[in-house]
Amino acid sequence: MAGPALGGVLVAVVGPGWALGRDAVTFAASALLFSRINLRSKNVKVRTGFTADLREGWDDFRYRRWLWVMVCQAAVIVPMWLVVYQLLGPVYGKQVLGGAAPWGLVVSGFTAGLVAGAALALMWKPRQVGVVVCACTGSMAVPLAAIAAAVPLPVLVVATGVAGTGLAVSMTVWASLVQERIPADRLSRTLSYSTLGQILPVPFSYLFAGPAAQLFGLRTTLATCALIITAAAVVPLAIAQVRGLCLVPEQTLDAAAPAKSRNARPRAAASSTARPHPSGSPQHAVPRDHRRLSSSANKGARP
Repeated sequence: MAGPALGGVLVAVVGPGWALGRDAVTFAASALLFSRINLRSKNVKVRTGFTADLREGWDDFRYRRWLWVMVCQAAVIVPMWLVVYQLLGPVYGKQVLGGAAPWGLVVSGFTAGLVAGAALALMWKPRQVGVVVCACTGSMAVPLAAIAAAVPLPVLVVATGVAGTGLAVSMTVWASLVQERIPADRLSRTLSYSTLGQILPVPFSYLFAGPAAQLFGLRTTLATCALIITAAAVVPLAIAQVRGLCLVPEQTLDAAAPAKSRNARPRAAASSTARPHPSGSPQHAVPRDHRRLSSSANKGARP
């Protein structure tokens, strides 16, 4: 959480080149740590070609209307957010806030919001996933509107924290929903189209963001991005499939267990040996009919 702020200070003190070099070292260290992970390979009996995998993933993707609608939403929101967060935001930090160090505090506020949102997602299990994801995603327009309104730095830090919290909650809830709705053997192929749809417009947004800020002004461009994010967050709620998205409660997942145990009781009772109880006494009493059968069998048994 302190990384962005320290990065801003590092840029201000030693320059961006050394800061990027330090960042490169951390990526190399991460790659080294990941290389130590031992992944057990699973034997795949049926092998299909790359084209067949793409076709199956595409069919699975377009079949789910709620999925491609939300991907279209992300294809609008993700470029708008990255344009501000990675391109126009630092320009605003230099021109208005006073340099890299204040903008590092803004980024730290966003990181703190991510941590808070992750903690909230662990404790809160929303029922209406579609509504929650759209609302939390729409919170990403808050810091853009705050920048456009030229609010003080502490207010801007809080605004980015709100966006970070909303993003973390929406990502966590959405990931849980997708893993429930899409079969595990097709999850990666289907989500590859989801990732492609979100990332594909990003280079074009970078291409037009600079000229737009120069032509219309920085604050006007940021306000427009905030309005676009808000509209993109609300529009999918007009579709019933998106509004009806919900997670399966844990009680529902465990509901089959009592039914199985109830069906298994007669079989357990018919067993001649009861399961031992930790106290030493039998957990289930042997049925009376079974005791009669056992006694008669013992009378006719050989000594």
